[in-house]
Amino acid sequence: MIDTHAHLDGCGADPGELLERAEAVGVTRVITIGTGIDSSRLALSIAETHAGVFAALGIDPHQAATPDAARVEELRDLLGHPRAVAVGETGLDGHHGAETLREQRTLFDAQLTIADELGYPVVVHSREASEETAAALAPFGGTVILHCFSEPDLLEPALERGYYVSFAGNVTYPRAEDLRAAAVRVPSDRLLAETDSPYLAPQPVRGRPNEPMHVRHTLAALAIARGETSEELEARIDANATAAFGLDRT
Repeated sequence: MIDTHAHLDGCGADPGELLERAEAVGVTRVITIGTGIDSSRLALSIAETHAGVFAALGIDPHQAATPDAARVEELRDLLGHPRAVAVGETGLDGHHGAETLREQRTLFDAQLTIADELGYPVVVHSREASEETAAALAPFGGTVILHCFSEPDLLEPALERGYYVSFAGNVTYPRAEDLRAAAVRVPSDRLLAETDSPYLAPQPVRGRPNEPMHVRHTLAALAIARGETSEELEARIDANATAAFGLDRT
């Protein structure tokens, strides 16, 4: 199994211990995510020292009105690291930061440009900004991973454009019928799963800090919704992640 989106630098626990617990239940690969320049450096440090860990490097929309936004060009050098596999997370958030949407869009566009020029996939955060996110991504011709998918309005553009759609622990919640319905519609070769650790622990462990080992609960919920076996879906998502992030080239 693979956890395609975890914040190992923000889990409040030793990454090595988190990864040992994950491996014990069959989670052997993790994409750890940078949310700013310092966070991206930490993500690379973790990836350097732990087999099976790769890093996505970016400045998230919550940093759009902070000094980190002015450091976006530093991502170019960091992305030259052999364990770096994507730009992000980046994107737009109209829920936590509606007042900075203009700055968020500027930062998002800058990272899309970097991803385009360097040939990296982009990991996209979108919350209460589906129309704006679709518009920003329209000119981008590279690989897009919609992380922690929670906006059904983004599903049609995603299907039309061939984006990867990644589901987190919230797809397991009892009232998340719309997310499970969306997951059923995603083509089998475009589906991903993640924890978004330490956030959004899936239903069986809800209320606890999330960590990569818990991706198995999200996979199980997706398998039930799609009428597939967990083993089939785990293998399919592992292959999808390898293709989306180019893991066979690292």
